[in-house]
Amino acid sequence: MKRNRASASFMTRLGRDQRGNTIAIVAAAIVPLLGMIGGGIDMSRLYLAKTRLQQACDAGALAGRRAMGSGSWSENTATSSEGRAEELFRANFASGAYGTTLVGREFTEDDGTVNGTATVSVPMSVMRIFGMQTRNLTVTCTAKMEIPNTDVMFVLDVTGSMNCATSGSCPGGNNGNTPATNAKIFGLKSAVKCFYEALLRVNTSEVCGENDPTATTYAGTAQIRLGFMPYSVNVNVGKLLPNTMLADQWTYQSREGVNETIYTWSLGDAYDIGNYGNWQISGAINSSIRTTNGYNSFSTVPNESYTLSNGQSYARQVATANTTTKCSALNKFGGGTQIAGTTDTYSNPSDATYTATDNTPPTHPNVIQNQQVRQTRTATVTTGYRYRYFKIGNSWSCWLEYASKKSSNNTYTQERLTTAKRPVTWTERLRVKWTYKPVSFNVSGLKAGGATWNNSISLPIGQTDGISANPSGSNDSAMISVLDNTDVVWDGCIEERQTVKNSDKNPSDEWTSIPQDAYDLNIDMVPSASTANSHWGPMLGGAVWGRYADLDGDGDTEYSYNSVETWDDLNQNMEYYCTTEAKKLQPWTAPGPFETYVNSLSGIGNTYHDIGLIWGARFISPTGIFADDNAETSTGGAIQRHIIFMTDGTTMTANTNYAAHGLHWWDRRQTTYAPSSNNLNDILNARLPALCALIKSRNITLWVVSYGGGIDEATETRLEACATEGKYFSATDTPTLISNFQQIASEIADLRLTS
Repeated sequence: MKRNRASASFMTRLGRDQRGNTIAIVAAAIVPLLGMIGGGIDMSRLYLAKTRLQQACDAGALAGRRAMGSGSWSENTATSSEGRAEELFRANFASGAYGTTLVGREFTEDDGTVNGTATVSVPMSVMRIFGMQTRNLTVTCTAKMEIPNTDVMFVLDVTGSMNCATSGSCPGGNNGNTPATNAKIFGLKSAVKCFYEALLRVNTSEVCGENDPTATTYAGTAQIRLGFMPYSVNVNVGKLLPNTMLADQWTYQSREGVNETIYTWSLGDAYDIGNYGNWQISGAINSSIRTTNGYNSFSTVPNESYTLSNGQSYARQVATANTTTKCSALNKFGGGTQIAGTTDTYSNPSDATYTATDNTPPTHPNVIQNQQVRQTRTATVTTGYRYRYFKIGNSWSCWLEYASKKSSNNTYTQERLTTAKRPVTWTERLRVKWTYKPVSFNVSGLKAGGATWNNSISLPIGQTDGISANPSGSNDSAMISVLDNTDVVWDGCIEERQTVKNSDKNPSDEWTSIPQDAYDLNIDMVPSASTANSHWGPMLGGAVWGRYADLDGDGDTEYSYNSVETWDDLNQNMEYYCTTEAKKLQPWTAPGPFETYVNSLSGIGNTYHDIGLIWGARFISPTGIFADDNAETSTGGAIQRHIIFMTDGTTMTANTNYAAHGLHWWDRRQTTYAPSSNNLNDILNARLPALCALIKSRNITLWVVSYGGGIDEATETRLEACATEGKYFSATDTPTLISNFQQIASEIADLRLTS
């Protein structure tokens, strides 16, 4: 059959022609394309809105937590914690942004963590044609203070002035032990407890804000350790060190005793007693006996003569005393109104008393002592006599009169003397004679092994008392004592190792940096037998004397740099104060032991800032004497380090203080001359900036707080320069001090988002 070519060719061409397919395909695809494009546009808006919403929520939570600081959450005001959170939220997500409608936002706090929630409604654009009008977006955010592994060493001024109030009286004085009721020492204790609450979020007995934390133990994952270095004249750190870090031999301004043979004397019974002389008036006679006022009316005596108690005879009339003056001269005490003699009764004579002639004591080997012998008796006046020039009948003459005594005050003392001899008996004895001077003692007996210490050591500076007797050549009895050992208590304070000496009384050019030979300001040097003078020594207040003697014979005592020999005990004449024992860095997970320690702090002694700071640095250093404990956490974690240095006053020394550099005036370890207290103040003030710079160079944040408002401008400037930049605070009262400590805790903690 024959095909129709024309017809077949048209149909074939039509089947193969694609020009009309595009319209159909486009028509079929337009609906899904609209969904895809519209969805992409709306999804982009949703993503952008949610991102900005999350950022705004985070910013608000962080702002609220920062405004809260270490205190409590507050609400309903523009400056409250909640108000700050709202403010930062609005700054990051404006009303109506991206066409949204705010549904709600809320910021709340739970145990120091700020939680936020924000919801917005986002209108759809293209997706409306599919029936989707809006979508709601909700975000949450959480901000809290996350604490890194942290070591904090408190270097706290606990000097005597801390017993004073920030204003008003100071009953204990600079070295007093009785604090005022509102003393700064109590404010310090409160501030430290509030720091603990703010940093560890653990409650103490202190009321630190409206909403104190409720936790009773630390539940964080970071390692937080706190240490304490209370200081005044000294620091109490010795018993926290290994035995190897203290010297076995140490030199003190002390005394050395030697038992010497002496002779004491006693006297036997008197012999060769001479005859007593007449009784004589001993001392003055009471004026009421001598004058006529103490007598009844005088009358002329009736007889021609009278023998009175003194053994003398007195005539009734003395015609030759023919004037008033001559007559009055006959009276025993002189003057016309005074009595001439008395009729007396007498007490029994006293026992004889013996006194060495010229008060010269016997000197060995003399065997006889000449004595003056004395007896006394009391004379009682009953009748008084006087001569008076007057007229009887027609005759003027000097007449004797008498009268009875009318008052009870009518006695006086008489004495009579003779001489005698008394035998001297000598007794040979041992007596300790002391030489007060620098003495080197073996103090290794304090070491009990490892890091264990004994609390006292026996030293040959004591004595056993014998009898009281008179040594040869002395009328004064003395306790005859012999040399003996005595236990000297060690409370834990230490003497510093080698330093450099000032020679020109101007230390300002010696401490621009720390001299290499100043081991006492070397933070990390570990004592070693191979490094001379690198060890510390125990402070032994009971073994130290400041030497005083009458050097110029004027009866007054002066400082004696040279040794002093004496049979007697010298007064120790020095000021020694040992503070509360320091505490090494340790976790205080529960507040009980922490508060017990803080409450034990007490104020005493003068102000030596350098000794507190150097030991605070030694206790926190990761490369020094406690490197094994401080280098890193037990799991190898890094540690942030902070020293909080708080003081209420200027440097205050005394050259009689027994301090970390010995007994200043006598030891002279910091000077080549006899230092005054002002010289020592200058040295300490010059050392402080160099020490602060050294601490800050060790990647230790140094916070400095001055407290009380009584610090002079020069000291204030010095303390501010001591602090890490921006880390200086000044508090004039306790509430401000607490706030400062809370602020420090807040800044030590890291503010971060946790979700």
